[in-house]
Amino acid sequence: MAHILYFGDGSTSSTSGHRAHALKRLGHQVIVKDTDQKARELKHYNYLHPIHYRTGFRFVQKQLGKWLTEVLTENPKVDLIWVNGGEYFGPKCLRLLKSQGCPVILYNNDDPTGGRDGRRFDSLLQSLCHYDLCIVMREMNVSEFQRRGAKAVKRVYMSYDDVAHEPHSTIDAIPSHFKSDVVFIGSWMKKEKRDAFLLSLMKAGVSVSIWGDRWEKSPLWNKLKHAHKGHAISGRDYVSAIQGAKVCLGLLSKGNRDMHTQRSLEVPYAGGLLCAERTEEHAELYEEGREAFFWSNEQECARVCNNTPCATGRLSCTVGSNFNAIAKSQ
Repeated sequence: MAHILYFGDGSTSSTSGHRAHALKRLGHQVIVKDTDQKARELKHYNYLHPIHYRTGFRFVQKQLGKWLTEVLTENPKVDLIWVNGGEYFGPKCLRLLKSQGCPVILYNNDDPTGGRDGRRFDSLLQSLCHYDLCIVMREMNVSEFQRRGAKAVKRVYMSYDDVAHEPHSTIDAIPSHFKSDVVFIGSWMKKEKRDAFLLSLMKAGVSVSIWGDRWEKSPLWNKLKHAHKGHAISGRDYVSAIQGAKVCLGLLSKGNRDMHTQRSLEVPYAGGLLCAERTEEHAELYEEGREAFFWSNEQECARVCNNTPCATGRLSCTVGSNFNAIAKSQ
């Protein structure tokens, strides 16, 4: 098996951490170097983070390069270097990684060429030509990465984790405060109009529970706060909120050019009933009306939430088909 040097968020609640642990379960020897943690350790980083974010982390390249030199000296013989995310590493950092003489791959489930996040990905985009393989989630990213010099680009679907997202064996194992009719798990985002969408569902008689950060910043907070159950959740709490709901909403980020999201895979695997925006990619993943439910506007979403078979029964009626759908998509 391979000896892999893995750069990315190493926390157990992150999808990056999930991938690192999955590689270990496959039998690989994986050394995780947490880039997020290292960035936070840099002098004044937390105070200056908004500036670094808006300037593509260009002002921390020298410090990160010094750290990489130390890491590579400690790990001189590896078979593969995996960079998850990659926003912290500019061309000089990539040249250091390439000096190890092994393949260097990038796995990015964001949308670096989409422009939603301003100049956040400047350093990454300048480094694409140094990666041996770039793995992306959006079809349009393939040609956009190639135009920026990427040698090889592979598009894949997003993922779930078969350990982190394993459903509870029974509904009774789910704490009562995670049980709901319709749940949305996600952050408030300024330009995405998620608040107005959820409020329209409530006005149509849909009982919505919200888990996520920054909702208090919404102009509609006073009308939504009764539905807000708590801030971002992860681990078994995340699974409980999914499996404990009769319907799980899947909202896309238009700014991120989503056609499916991480939740599109995590929800069905965790035993939830996915009710998401109708897209070609969702249609490729699931059979509408049996494995998942789709909608094209808030009115249709409200009708689906109020009339799906599980809206008046328990979630267990669809769990079997959800597992089959997930297996089919892989």
